[in-house]
Amino acid sequence: MSKTAASLAPAADPSRWKALVFIALAQLMVVLDATIVNIALPSAQTDLGISDGNRQWVITAYALAFGGLLLFGGRIADKWGRKNAFVVGLIGFALASALGGAANGEAMMLGSRALQGAFGALLAPAALSLLAVMFTDAKERAKAFGIYGAIAGGGGAVGLILGGFLTEYLNWRWTFFVNIPFAIVAAVGAWMVIREPAGSRNRAPLDIPGVVLSTTGLVALVYGFTRAESAGWSDALTVTMFVASVLLLSAFVLVESKVKSPLLPLRVLLERNRGGVYLSLGLAVISMFGLFLFLTYYLQVVKGFSPVKTGFAFLPMIAGMITGSTQIGARLMTRVPPRLLMGPGFLVAALGMLLLTQLEVGSSYPALILPAQLLLGLGMGTAFMPAMSLATHGVNPADAGVASAMVNTSQQVGGAIGTALLNTIAASATTAYLTDHAAEAAAGGPAAQLIQAQAMVEGYASAIWWAVGILAASSAIALTLINTGRPGAGGPVASGSAEGAELKVPVIAH
Repeated sequence: MSKTAASLAPAADPSRWKALVFIALAQLMVVLDATIVNIALPSAQTDLGISDGNRQWVITAYALAFGGLLLFGGRIADKWGRKNAFVVGLIGFALASALGGAANGEAMMLGSRALQGAFGALLAPAALSLLAVMFTDAKERAKAFGIYGAIAGGGGAVGLILGGFLTEYLNWRWTFFVNIPFAIVAAVGAWMVIREPAGSRNRAPLDIPGVVLSTTGLVALVYGFTRAESAGWSDALTVTMFVASVLLLSAFVLVESKVKSPLLPLRVLLERNRGGVYLSLGLAVISMFGLFLFLTYYLQVVKGFSPVKTGFAFLPMIAGMITGSTQIGARLMTRVPPRLLMGPGFLVAALGMLLLTQLEVGSSYPALILPAQLLLGLGMGTAFMPAMSLATHGVNPADAGVASAMVNTSQQVGGAIGTALLNTIAASATTAYLTDHAAEAAAGGPAAQLIQAQAMVEGYASAIWWAVGILAASSAIALTLINTGRPGAGGPVASGSAEGAELKVPVIAH
């Protein structure tokens, strides 16, 4: 680099690595919360007298608020400043968690979960976009996103371990209270060390019609998939939600193409590299969420593992994700194009998923489940890391928050689809197996119990076959759509937007 170019380049923030610690801590808290409550739900339901019909709302209330408000949260972060949005999101999340831990009834619990989701929707895009504007050197950026990607991918499995410990040895309320120290440390640390680059805010007026249409459209979409899991795909309200989401989101796209200051500038979506990330990552998350669900049930119900032992059984996946993200992805990201990490990464994960299609009632954990988890973790970790970095590929810093919100939205919607779609496939296969073996099941005794277990495993294996295909599709999309070169190398320029001339932060050289 010439002296003139070096003098024009923005000086790196000396506090950026300290800031990463607090950003990563906040991201871990949000990702943990997605699974930690699942382990505690049976105990909380009994204590608070929540009916079987309403217990799903403990999960759904969070998912609806989080998924529905992400785009709004991303734009608020761009407008207020990401540091301000990050700290407010942390404080709000801590207060909502305290409310959940102190809940004395169903209404208080569901309200606290919705509040957690709302503040999470402010916090999550602010965290990712802070990394985008603070880390501008290609090698440093690769390391930072390697750490962030490992947390984003492996935090859910850590939540299963922590949730098991807290529920078994303390009380379900601690699955909420544990968020408070995380949030306080992250908020104080962030306030002290984070300094946003000057001129990176978007001070355009807020697009109110866009906010209303995107929020209601995403809520309808997430609720449609959530309801499909319990009420079925042909249920009248399920179908109504899907139709409403299509109409509302279509109207949202139309509005965004017309207004002067859109909530989600369509250039953020239409640039092929970012579009490829949102689509491939959303599909991959469908497989991941389905896997967490099936393996948790398989280990606890079929194999008889305790909640704590089940949590520890996911450790190989966490180790694989951390290795794939920080050792493979971060080291190779500055040497090879991102598609050559994401495409093969999703294929390695698909290979791990393929092993799990061989699940049987008596399957060995060391011989089958452990190697499958290692492959899944390595593949997803390697793919997640460049995906998180590319979420803000070539974007104007003023749009970094909403671009970051889109990657969170694709994961949230993918999670809702994965849980509903794969669970429905598994339930259908289980029912078919029981129908075919009705005579043996009717006999009673140990033989009937074995048939029941075999039916469950048959259902899981059938759904996992679909997950294999979905991961293969993720790989194909990443290899086809993502065409940017490695950081520091020449490559295709983003087309269809004016961003190339405006770019202030070199997110990925292209």
